[in-house]
Amino acid sequence: MEIRVPQLPESVADATLVAWRKQPGEPVGRDENLADLETDKVVLEVPAPAAGVVKEIKIQSGATVKSGDLLAIFEIGVAATAASAAKAAPSVVVASAPAAKASGDKLGPAARRVVEETGVDPAAVSGTGRDGRVTKRDVVAHAAKQAAVPAAVAVAPKPQPIAVSAASPGPRAEQRVPMTRLRQRIAERLVQAQQTAALLTTFNEIDLMAVNELRARHKDRFEKQYGVKLGFMSFFVKASIEALRKFPVMNAAVDGDDIIYHEYYDVGVAVSTDRGLVVPVLRNAETMGFAEIERQIVDYGNRARLGGLALEDLQGGTFTITNGGVFGSLLSTPIVNAPQSAILGMHKIQDRPVVVSGQVVVRPMMYLAVSYDHRIIDGREAVQFLVAIKDSLEDPGRMLLGL
Repeated sequence: MEIRVPQLPESVADATLVAWRKQPGEPVGRDENLADLETDKVVLEVPAPAAGVVKEIKIQSGATVKSGDLLAIFEIGVAATAASAAKAAPSVVVASAPAAKASGDKLGPAARRVVEETGVDPAAVSGTGRDGRVTKRDVVAHAAKQAAVPAAVAVAPKPQPIAVSAASPGPRAEQRVPMTRLRQRIAERLVQAQQTAALLTTFNEIDLMAVNELRARHKDRFEKQYGVKLGFMSFFVKASIEALRKFPVMNAAVDGDDIIYHEYYDVGVAVSTDRGLVVPVLRNAETMGFAEIERQIVDYGNRARLGGLALEDLQGGTFTITNGGVFGSLLSTPIVNAPQSAILGMHKIQDRPVVVSGQVVVRPMMYLAVSYDHRIIDGREAVQFLVAIKDSLEDPGRMLLGL
């Protein structure tokens, strides 16, 4: 049987064959992952069509492939070859056996690697695959529900440092490592944004005392009722939507000589992973409550770190929020996520002395930045947009009253 590159999503022209997970002669179970294909957005798996062995690999790791390309020749149900391969490589069988035993026969082989990475008990995972088998997506979803933050699934080997003896200096060490497809895509989009848009950034600062007090009053009851923590991001998403309603051009996009005004709010939330920055989208965020926003963001974050995001999770978006504050950034100028026209940058919350009603007091302050496309957004609109967010966050009751 021929194993070919599956049909890639319409917006993806090609992919990189990152790694073969099975080698010729190695026993393979049905639905077990044979190879990882990395596109510029997500990592796709190539599942085995049945139990058997890989007879011959036609394309080596690192090659660029397209839909329908021949990857390997597969032989179905070759017991003798599989048994021989099992003796030659007992580590494969031993590594997989505990996971399969823990979940009976319903743990899909393609999910075993994620189970081992996350430490999830496979017996506790409900399978949605064929005949109730547990798939990789099932394991990722279960880990997200537990709000776990497991190690990312490796999609390419990380370079190892080259040791240089201190006694004899010798030549200085260097490493040359090719960019991943995701990193190439990030670089391409950022350069494109700077070359095609007239980018400008304006700043403001907000006093988060009112938000802090509101969270402190209700966080325990909120978590008990909804099963998710009340974080800051839901406040910023809500405040952004209220400001976007007042200034629709901040939610628009340039298409040739036209301006497209979106009458919905698909808010992208930037998430950092070992592979690079990805921006999953909160669809119709204007219809979501605080709990749904927080739950969706936690789910996206966990799945992003596991490599479990689907292509549709990353497509579209009318406005983006990025939070450099989680890494300690005090101030930055974010780059617009084209073809969008604006992006909000959050930063570190820091106690600072400020003057309130003629008195110097210490307040939890954050610098906010909004970068925007000056071709369609004037400075007045960008500044007033940021002030609208500031007003909503310094008096959260405005968001409830629509003021």
